Amino acid sequence: MEEGTKAKKTVFVGGVAEEVDESKIYETFSTFGDIIEVQLPPANTNPHQPPDGKHRGFAFVTYGSSADAQDAIDNMDMNELSGHVLKVNLARPMKTPMQLGGNRAVWESEEWLKEHVKPLAESGGVKARTQQEETSESKDEDAMEE
Repeated sequence: MEEGTKAKKTVFVGGVAEEVDESKIYETFSTFGDIIEVQLPPANTNPHQPPDGKHRGFAFVTYGSSADAQDAIDNMDMNELSGHVLKVNLARPMKTPMQLGGNRAVWESEEWLKEHVKPLAESGGVKARTQQEETSESKDEDAMEE
């Protein structure tokens, strides 16, 4: 299945109560069509710790057809499940590492470096700055003497 097609068949379910599990989500959302997969991401993101059974408060339900997914959105958005109001909409694909960008410094990108950074010989580096400061200090001293 193509990634774009899968995205149109997958719905995001937000506001899932702590006591709700995958079987309850499956049972509730199966009335709208054939479900291929139900994902309830665990709250524990540390792979070194055993899962504690808690989830992050949202789920993904993948349907066999995009029409079924739309039916689920139309009927379940802003409805209640186990005392919590659900927010149901079409799931968006995960951002790729290049789209995220927020956690990476701009100078880690080769394109940015090529565009903005001069080779050390051309930039002058610390030596050039020191010479420039010495020159401006001597000019200041000359101006004070006059």
